[in-house]
Amino acid sequence: MFDKNPDPRDLSMDIAQARPDELGARFDGAGTNFALFSDHAEKVELCLFDEAGEAELARLELPRAEGGIHYGYLPDVGPGQAYGYRVHGPHQPEEGHRFNPDKLLLDPYAMAMRGHLKWDDALYGYPVGGSDLDRDTRDSAPFMPKAVVTDPVFDWEADARPMVPWRDTVIYEAHVKGLTMRHPGVVKADRGTFAALAAEPIIEHLQKIGVTTIELLPIHAMVQDRHLVENDLRNYWGYNTLGFFAPNRTYMATEDVSEVRAAVKRFHAAGIEVILDVVYNHTAEGNELGATLSFRGIDNASYYLLSPDNKRHGFDTTGTGNTLNLAHPMVLRMVMDSLRYWVEVVHVDGFRFDLASTLAREPDGFEREGAFFNAIRQDPVLSKVKLIAEPWDVGDRGYQVGGFPWPFREWNDKFRDDVRGFWRRDPALLPGLSERLMGSPVQFNHSHRPATSSINFVAAHDGYTLWDTVSYTEKHNLANGEDNRDGHDNNLSDNMGTEGPTQDESILIARAHRVKAMLATLMLSHGVPMLLAGDEMGQTQDGNNNAYCQDNETTWIDWDAARPDLIETVASLSKLRREWRGHTSPFGFWPRPEATESTWYHPEGREMTDGDWQDGGLFATALRHRQDDTRDLLLLINAGDACRFTLPKGTWQKRLDTACDPVACDEEVGTEIELTAQSVVVLAAAEGKPA
Repeated sequence: MFDKNPDPRDLSMDIAQARPDELGARFDGAGTNFALFSDHAEKVELCLFDEAGEAELARLELPRAEGGIHYGYLPDVGPGQAYGYRVHGPHQPEEGHRFNPDKLLLDPYAMAMRGHLKWDDALYGYPVGGSDLDRDTRDSAPFMPKAVVTDPVFDWEADARPMVPWRDTVIYEAHVKGLTMRHPGVVKADRGTFAALAAEPIIEHLQKIGVTTIELLPIHAMVQDRHLVENDLRNYWGYNTLGFFAPNRTYMATEDVSEVRAAVKRFHAAGIEVILDVVYNHTAEGNELGATLSFRGIDNASYYLLSPDNKRHGFDTTGTGNTLNLAHPMVLRMVMDSLRYWVEVVHVDGFRFDLASTLAREPDGFEREGAFFNAIRQDPVLSKVKLIAEPWDVGDRGYQVGGFPWPFREWNDKFRDDVRGFWRRDPALLPGLSERLMGSPVQFNHSHRPATSSINFVAAHDGYTLWDTVSYTEKHNLANGEDNRDGHDNNLSDNMGTEGPTQDESILIARAHRVKAMLATLMLSHGVPMLLAGDEMGQTQDGNNNAYCQDNETTWIDWDAARPDLIETVASLSKLRREWRGHTSPFGFWPRPEATESTWYHPEGREMTDGDWQDGGLFATALRHRQDDTRDLLLLINAGDACRFTLPKGTWQKRLDTACDPVACDEEVGTEIELTAQSVVVLAAAEGKPA
C-alpha cells in the first residue's frame, strides 16, 4: 500500500492537476490521475474501496470531460488503492446504450486487480430471466473484482531482449499453470504461478530441447464462465479476457505485476524470449444477455460492434457473443496502449493474436491493410517485436491463411493437416508434404514475405496432443459435459491398432516412430517450428481434443511420465537445425537459384518426375539442399513400410535417424540406405568429399 493513502472519505479532486492525455489510473509519486473513456456517458463516478477491496468508502465524480475522456486527480492516493467506476448515461438497449450506475465497472486500463469475480445475478444489467430491455437495480460491487493503482517502478538491472532472428526461432506453446503444476523439481508453493514458470528446472528443460521463444496461453485478467463454474469446470485456456493490462490473478502469489516482470527477466537472462497469446477480438461479457462487468456498462455502443440491423444485439464474428469495435479510434487506442504496456513495462518480446481475422475487419470485410495492422506496422515500439496472427475467425471470409501483411507471421494449419495426413498414410499427400517442407510457398511466397512467415505446427492447445494423434481415432470429450459433441471431428488421427493406452509393445514402438517422424518434419521444414508443451515428452490428454475446461491432470504436463527418447529426439533435431542456421536455406528464406538448389529424389535414386508426384501410393522421397557455403543436406522421408533408398551420387554421413536410439549419429553410409517404416533420416555430405 502507498504510505500516504488516506481515508477516501477525506479526499477531494484536484482539478488543476487532472489530465486527460493518459487513460487509466496513473500514479506520479504524489497522487493518482484517473481517466476513463466513455463517449456517451453523462457522468462518471470513481468508487474507492477499503484495503480488502470489499467496502465502498467513497464516490467522487470525475470533474472534467474532454473528447469523451472523463478525468480527475486525487492527491495522496497511490499504489494499492482499490477502485472501480459507476457510469451514468441513457438506458436505451435498442439504441445500443446499456448504462446502469448500479453496476460497479472494472477500469479497462486496470493494471492489477484485487479479489475475484463471484457469480451472482446482480452482475447483470437486466433482471436475469426477464427482458434485457429492463434495468436491474441491484448493486454488483460485492461480487466484482476491484482495479488497483499500481507502482510503475521495477529494477530491470541490465535486462536485454534476446532478439532471436526468425530463422533461428523455435517456439514452445505453453500454459503457465499446466507447465508447472506437476513438475517435481518446482517448489510446491510456487506451482501454477509465474515464479514456477521461470524456475530453473523449467528453463533448463527448454534450453535442452532448443527452445528460443516461449509462447504463453492468455495471461491477461479473465473471468471464469458462469456455466462452467456451475458445472464444476473451469476455463483453463483463458480466452475470456476482462482486462487487457492486468495479469491473471490466479497465476500470481500476490496482485503485483512485478511477479510477471521477474519471470520475463529470468527468461531473458537464459536467452529465451516471451510471447503472449492475446485476445483483443472479444471480451468476457458475452452477448447482450451477458453480465455487465466493464465495457458494456462504460459505453456499449463504442466498445462493441453492434448489429447494423438492430443495435440491441452485438455483431459476433468470434463465436463468443461479442466483437470489440477496433474501428473506433479509442478502442483501437486501448489495444495499442495495452500492447505497448506489455512491451515497454513488462518487456515481453511479442504477441500471438487470437482470431486475428476479426482484428482486420473493416466495413467491407477482411482488410489486410486495415487500421489495426497499419497502426502496428508504423508503431516504433510494436513494429520491432514478434507478431503472429491466428489467421481465421468464424465470420464470413474469416479464413485468411497467407493473407496477413509483413511483419506478421501466421499459424499454418495447412502444415498440421498435411503432415498428419501424410504420416497417417493418407494417399496422394506427397505433393502437399513437399509444399509444407518448403514453407508453404503457395500461401506465403508473395509480397516480399520470407519463408519464416509460416508458423509450422502439428499440434497446438486446441486439439489433440501429438501423442494422442497416434493413440486415438475418436475424440473422448465426455468430461467437458457436452455429451462429446464439442471439439473437432476431423483430427487426422489414428490409434494404430487400439484406442488409447496399451501395453502392446509393437503398437507403442509404431506410435513412437510416427511421433518422432512428425517432430522431424516439423523441425526440418522451412518456416518457424512451434512445439506444443508436452509433445516433446509424449503428453496425453486421454483423447480430449477440446480440453479448454479441464484445469486438472488432464492438461497439466505429467513430467514423471515423460519419454526420454522423445526429449532426446527434439534436442537432436534442434541441434541439427542450429547447425544450418544463418544460411539462405533451409529454414529462413525462400531458396534462390544463385544461392540454393533444392532437389527431390525418388527412392530409386533419380529425380522425381511429374508422374512420381501423381503416384498416390508413394510414401517415400528425399529432399536435397545444395549450397555453396555449407555441406549438402539430404532429408529422407518414409511414411510407408521399410524400404531401400538409392542415394544421390556422393559420400554421405548419417546425422540423424528418428528410428534409432540415439537418434543423432555420425556414420558414413554407402550408395543405398535401409529406411525403417515411418522414419526420417538426415544425411550430410561428408567433410572434404563434396556430394
